Amino acid sequence: MTTDIYKKSRIKNTGLFIATLILSMGLLTSSAYGQKKKKQAPVIPGLNAYSFSDLLSAKDARDKQQVYNYFNLLDWCATQKIKAIDPTAYFFPTYPEVPSDEYLKKFKDRAAALGIVISGTGIRNNFASPDPKVRAEGVQLAKNWIVAASKIGAPIVRVFSGEIPKGYEDKWKEVAGWMIECYKECAAYGEKYGVKIGVQNHGDMLQTAEQCKYVLDAVNSKWVGLIVDTGNFKTEDPYKDIAAVIPYAINWQIKESVFGIGSTVPTDYKRLVKIIKDGGYKGYLPIETLLVRGKPYDPFAEVPQMLKQLSAAIDEVYK
Repeated sequence: MTTDIYKKSRIKNTGLFIATLILSMGLLTSSAYGQKKKKQAPVIPGLNAYSFSDLLSAKDARDKQQVYNYFNLLDWCATQKIKAIDPTAYFFPTYPEVPSDEYLKKFKDRAAALGIVISGTGIRNNFASPDPKVRAEGVQLAKNWIVAASKIGAPIVRVFSGEIPKGYEDKWKEVAGWMIECYKECAAYGEKYGVKIGVQNHGDMLQTAEQCKYVLDAVNSKWVGLIVDTGNFKTEDPYKDIAAVIPYAINWQIKESVFGIGSTVPTDYKRLVKIIKDGGYKGYLPIETLLVRGKPYDPFAEVPQMLKQLSAAIDEVYK
């Protein structure tokens, strides 16, 4: 009799335990499904390495080696959870020459191990020079770094336009014609390696959205796009120019102020990100902080602060 009661009690308790477990699992499952997942924005903040220009350019007086190099910067980016970097070509130790394949592989592998995407690179050139030799040298430099970019996994090589040459102040279209031919040649070469040419609105030749559109429409290649430098439109309302060129954008350089270096008017990140969203751009948004001579500048402080502001704006606009 006692045994039967014990058995019945065990069965009853076991049943209650199973029922409670099932109910708990159901509640957990419902809770999990009920949680609203954070929407992933189609734009990702990144870093343009030029923000560390002075530090990356510094050489040890004893052996002429870099005091701070790209491997140091990659390690720091990892501590800041920076997801993408544009390593400007001129801070590689052999520039303008391309580093060895061994060096490039080591750099690519370090970035991959740290979970950092290489979103582009860039060179110095002057396609607005009236000297055909200077332009040809720039094209060859771009070709060399297109190959390098393909080896480190960078999808874009950034190139400049140039300054308006003396004596050509009223001949913008003639000078633009030289640039267009250079971009076309670079684009054809980039296509062979799967690397796009990013034209930055940097220099007097590309001061407005209309000038950028004129040049890119004339090049007419899917292998050429615009690196939107938010601080280099020399117009009354740079935000309007930024909105106008978004269909051409393949990468960015987001600056502290859209009104140019040294301006005390900070970028309205929420307004900027809304323009980017409305324009349909998807991809990386590298920031580039700049040293203003005569003012204190610490990229280790400036970069995280700027990334924080940009990220907050992205979260707000894409929520």
